[in-house]
Amino acid sequence: MIRFFPKVFVLVFCAALTAAGLTLCTSSDPICKLQSWLALGRYSAHDALISAAAKKRGLDPLLVKAMVWRESAFDPTKIGTSGERGLMQVGEAAAQDWAKAEKIETFVKTDLFDAKTNLDVGTWYLKRSLDRWKAKENPLPFALAEYNAGHTRVDRWIEATGRGDAATADELLRAMDFPTTRKYIDDITARQRFYQAGEGN
Repeated sequence: MIRFFPKVFVLVFCAALTAAGLTLCTSSDPICKLQSWLALGRYSAHDALISAAAKKRGLDPLLVKAMVWRESAFDPTKIGTSGERGLMQVGEAAAQDWAKAEKIETFVKTDLFDAKTNLDVGTWYLKRSLDRWKAKENPLPFALAEYNAGHTRVDRWIEATGRGDAATADELLRAMDFPTTRKYIDDITARQRFYQAGEGN
């Protein structure tokens, strides 16, 4: 009987390993899948707050979740290199704009470490950017570029296309002289598709 249990354990372990391998092999993005597993639930800890904030602004919660993944890897205490804070790496200037628009007089920048507040500010800013570019056939790259690099730079890239208001998302991406912003947009849209395929946790 004592020898039986180690054999069962080895068989169960091998079966689990095989199942995990098959799941990774059939995933649309095996690296994303593995990262989600290794996060041990951290990637889904704020799902309810993300969904509520996205719903409030009329956004796809999976887009917001993809942004949170890219911005902070779901760490509400993260501070960026330019002082951005929290899940959506919100800067103080954007947060002050939000506080003014929402008539919140008690806001202080440390409030951005509160997950709910951070998501409210970040989704407000994203929605404002999407509204700014809503006349575009594909406004998302414009809005994500603005979120990452600022409105002034997006205007400069549009001007660089030589097409003015007629510039498309593809033309914007080609005109960008910030490879990090192009990668930012690619990362978020790919992760959104991954989540839409039901593969994230």
